[in-house]
Amino acid sequence: MKIELVFIPSPGIGHLRSTVELAKQLVGIDHRLSITVLIIPYPSRTDASDSAYIESLSTTDCLRYETISVPDQPTGDPLPTHVYIENQKPQVRDAITKLVDRIDSPKLAGFVVDMFCTSMIDLANEFGVPSYLVYTSNATFLGITLHIQSMYDDDKYDVSELDESVTELEFPCLTRSYPVKCLPYLFVSKEWLPFFLTQARNFRKMKGILVNTVAELEPHALKFFSGGGDGNDLPRAYPVGPVLHLENDDSDKEKQSEILRWLDEQPQNSVVFLCFGSMGGFNEEQTREIAVALDRSGHRFLWSLRRASPNIMLERPGDFTNLEEVLPEGFLDRTSERGKIIGWAPQVAVLAKPAIGGFVTHCGWNSMLESLWFGVPMATWPLYAEQRVNAFEMVEELGLAVEIRKYFNGDLLAREMEVVAAEDIERAIRRLMEEESDVRSRVKEMAEKCHVALTDGGSSKVALRKFIQDVAENVAP
Repeated sequence: MKIELVFIPSPGIGHLRSTVELAKQLVGIDHRLSITVLIIPYPSRTDASDSAYIESLSTTDCLRYETISVPDQPTGDPLPTHVYIENQKPQVRDAITKLVDRIDSPKLAGFVVDMFCTSMIDLANEFGVPSYLVYTSNATFLGITLHIQSMYDDDKYDVSELDESVTELEFPCLTRSYPVKCLPYLFVSKEWLPFFLTQARNFRKMKGILVNTVAELEPHALKFFSGGGDGNDLPRAYPVGPVLHLENDDSDKEKQSEILRWLDEQPQNSVVFLCFGSMGGFNEEQTREIAVALDRSGHRFLWSLRRASPNIMLERPGDFTNLEEVLPEGFLDRTSERGKIIGWAPQVAVLAKPAIGGFVTHCGWNSMLESLWFGVPMATWPLYAEQRVNAFEMVEELGLAVEIRKYFNGDLLAREMEVVAAEDIERAIRRLMEEESDVRSRVKEMAEKCHVALTDGGSSKVALRKFIQDVAENVAP
């Protein structure tokens, strides 16, 4: 029997790309399956590169893309993503109604929704089909979120109101205690916590969760979803990663080729790469501290430097207009032979280069998976969202990264960040770039496991097949 899944990704390009890559893998495994990806654009906030990516998506017999027409948004501050998504329910309902009314339409088997699109469960219920979740972060953060929600709803504790006597928390998805100081702002903030509690409650309503992780990377965290978690109400987790978009962005070919050509001229494992994602930027004081650390370290470097945004929810970081005014006197001259400062970075293409010996990262999960895929050890500098958890997991739990600092005060979502001293950054870079370190060896081993996971018989391919099998069995007669 032919079956159809409807994928509903979040508008963010990182979420959309991951969803598309996952859909491609699924339809390539089983000829019975077809997928329609419903794309909900941000009409006023879509970058040119995002639009180009959407336009490049080509429909096949088993994989189709449909962009929802959204009404014009009122001027002023943009709506939170989950609210914006919920407002598009009528358009999504109409699109799915047309899909199922087609004479040649396969049997609708379920909705597969992004972690920020859980309100679409209501529509799935209207159509009488189960909902599945695409979780673009890791099993550890998913487990922590669910555990915090469980503790809150059982009146055991509220993480936003812990007194100073509580310094550590026990999470079933971790093998060691988690420091309260490392809790993300998303959990300790009265503004954000209710959203994540609601999200977690919706996660529990799912028939299954596709997690962008690898069984060999997070074996303990995944046990949380196989009888070792909060009771028996947890959905099955399918570790199907790493789900990566490894094609280069051709938005600026000339600039990209210049960067990659420079890397080709550098010795193997000699360059430390600093890049902090689309939202990561620094003020002038922090920029100078990083420069001093790079100067003293003596290592070659490729630094994707962006100016901090006053509010990343409204405006992305930009470029500094005059680097000489920001950087220490003489820095550019002293490091001209061994360093390169850029704005935008073709991150995947850079990490793939043999010259890259270490990656200073903001700990976005996609970035960490890319680094592991290419066998590049990381130094962790979490800036916002779940990145503190990702950093703790990679450093303390798995030993796949070094830390710049154990505790970071501030968060970009809170619009305040403590300045990290040059001494801390330099120390981390020196550890990161050690040629024979245990971290480097473990990362190389994990890279191998990530590659094997996606081959026939590998753990992620097996999980994908199991997911399709379960979807087929859950189809109503």
